Amino acid sequence: MTKIGLLSDTHGHLDDKILKFFRNVDEVWHAGDFGSIEILEKLQNFKTLKAVYGNIDGHDIRAGLTAHLRFMCENVDVWITHIGGYPGNYSRYVKQGILINPPKLFISGHSHICKVINDKKLKLLHINPGAYGKSGLHRVRTAVRFEIDKNNIQNLEVLEIKR
Repeated sequence: MTKIGLLSDTHGHLDDKILKFFRNVDEVWHAGDFGSIEILEKLQNFKTLKAVYGNIDGHDIRAGLTAHLRFMCENVDVWITHIGGYPGNYSRYVKQGILINPPKLFISGHSHICKVINDKKLKLLHINPGAYGKSGLHRVRTAVRFEIDKNNIQNLEVLEIKR
């Protein structure tokens, strides 16, 4: 079993609340818009990090990350990207690939809206952890914690912190 902490759109903000929420996870996944190299480095020093860059991230962050990351976690095919859309409205950056070869777990950020949606047509789970940073229109900062056990995605929890 692999325990995952998932966040996105930190926009230069990381605090002890999120580190406490993620203290027992095995890996942290970040769906882009770190906002500063210091946030990236802090997460890399905290846990194993799997991440993509977002549209606000500069050259320093983009130099070490990609726009899309596809990998296996246990028996689950995972695709992480920043601007991915959601079931029924996938972004042009992923639409062709996701229709031809859908993953079991599709993760994106960018919208600042926490969403967990089953795409019954493509037989995948879409998770957008919302935004953990303090910049943007969102009123609640969010992050997600879950487990992958062989081919099961389970025990999903959402952290909500009022801005």
